[in-house]
Amino acid sequence: MSDENPTIEDPELGTLTRATTELSDGTVLTHDWFAGGTVVNGEPLDLMIEGTDADEAAALLPHVHETIAALGVLRRLATDAVVAAFSNVTPEQHELDDAASDLSLETLEASADGTVVLHLIDTCGQHFPEGYWPAVHLGTDGQITQVTVES
Repeated sequence: MSDENPTIEDPELGTLTRATTELSDGTVLTHDWFAGGTVVNGEPLDLMIEGTDADEAAALLPHVHETIAALGVLRRLATDAVVAAFSNVTPEQHELDDAASDLSLETLEASADGTVVLHLIDTCGQHFPEGYWPAVHLGTDGQITQVTVES
């Protein structure tokens, strides 16, 4: 295996490769994370695992596995947190339910400091302008620490 394009093989998550982006002029940028994808409850989930080498990123995989195992509960907590963060009043149950069905988990990002960010997309286009998405940040204890909008 070449050090230029390292990969991580995980029995549950599949192959994770060092993330790169090719610019229009042919320049290739190498990012400080490994990328891959998996399927959770029949839905695709993109993965971003921080690390500049395979060993560094692989060290985060147990935490990624724990987070994925908890997604059944975390996903609903995340969508509820998004609604609460952007509401001026206590959200009504139907608003929480709408968000749970309209906001889809697209990417799980794991950082070396033990934090995880769940990037959601607005599948109906009614909650966030195009090109913007909510992100729910989890602390090292798995608790929600912040909700942001990213672009």
